[in-house]
Amino acid sequence: MALGSFSFCQAATPLASVPSPGRASCTSKHLAIKMSKSAMRDKKEKSKMVWVWTENKEVFCASVERGWNTFVFHPKNRQVANDWSSIATIQPLFLEGSHVKDEQQQKVAVVYNVSSPHDLQTLIPEEIEADNLIISFHDEWQVIPAENIVAAFQGFKGAVLAVSTSSTDAQVFLEALEQGLDGVVLKVDKLDEIIRLKGYVDKRNADCTGLELTKATISKVEVVGMGDRVCVDLCSIMRPGEGLLVCVGSFARGLFLVHSECLETNYIASRPFRVNAGPVHAYVAVPGGKTSYLSELCAGKEVLIVDQNGSWRTATVGRVKIESRPLILVEAKEGDETYNIFLQNAETVGLICPSRDDDAKTVIPVTSLKVGDEVLLRKQGGARHTGIEITEFIVEK
Repeated sequence: MALGSFSFCQAATPLASVPSPGRASCTSKHLAIKMSKSAMRDKKEKSKMVWVWTENKEVFCASVERGWNTFVFHPKNRQVANDWSSIATIQPLFLEGSHVKDEQQQKVAVVYNVSSPHDLQTLIPEEIEADNLIISFHDEWQVIPAENIVAAFQGFKGAVLAVSTSSTDAQVFLEALEQGLDGVVLKVDKLDEIIRLKGYVDKRNADCTGLELTKATISKVEVVGMGDRVCVDLCSIMRPGEGLLVCVGSFARGLFLVHSECLETNYIASRPFRVNAGPVHAYVAVPGGKTSYLSELCAGKEVLIVDQNGSWRTATVGRVKIESRPLILVEAKEGDETYNIFLQNAETVGLICPSRDDDAKTVIPVTSLKVGDEVLLRKQGGARHTGIEITEFIVEK
């Protein structure tokens, strides 16, 4: 059975055209989508399935152009399914009672309604009589039941999806217990819901790609005057070797990887949620390949947590604390380029080192930095406009 699946760890195919909210463009040339070979998701790759349930042609066009080609129809809408199949290569599925069938009348999935805790308790993976299971929630409670399903169906060979009537609910299902359900059936007739869910999926796709970090050699360490420095407290715990890209740097073209305060010391308790990131003018990496000034961060915004190997994830800012503190200027060279960063002059502030098998050291406190030490930074284009990289002449010094 070939069903349309979408992997969070697979880069999205560039679109030939994307419809604006007020208009959709549908041509078979643009919308021919390659079908996946299996309905079963690869647990290791965190692949997610997005099926769309709609009677709106504009939503249909937007969905297919974004790579979602599996659609659910009522049997009465077979003509609509036929019409849409003539426009694009899609996988139409039909809801017949509690069963979902394909065009050959083969059972693809069963639908199970959950209206109470009892309904959830009677849902047993071994008794599912189909390759895939679709959960339709009819109760105000959705988050906890979804988490219970994720836990109960860990060994299930097929896919477990939930019917969602909004992109917001879909995100809840895809993130339940961090692992999330295998996918969603997005039942919508509004184009905005497709656009929002695709934006979320694109961000999750990017989370699976690593950032290229470069070794740079410290060339100067100088104590300077006072400045307003920013502590970024996140809603996530960081581990040794992780920090913010909150790579932070004074130049947009090179961002240093600043370590969190997760390490224990004799004088202060570990604060694994915090990065003492630098002064207010410094850049910090945020999702979407963008940067933000540290002074612009506030509760609810997202930043990147990056480790020594370039693996990264997004984290939500819980609060930002700006205080006047003594600063230290650090310069590093990579090739012919020189990069610098200002940081608070304190033992709890450090830069992350390149990972080496023969050296367990992950961070060098700025108070111990010396010329010749190696640290990690992220090289990127220098010119930025409102945090977005652009091509233009620029000199930073």
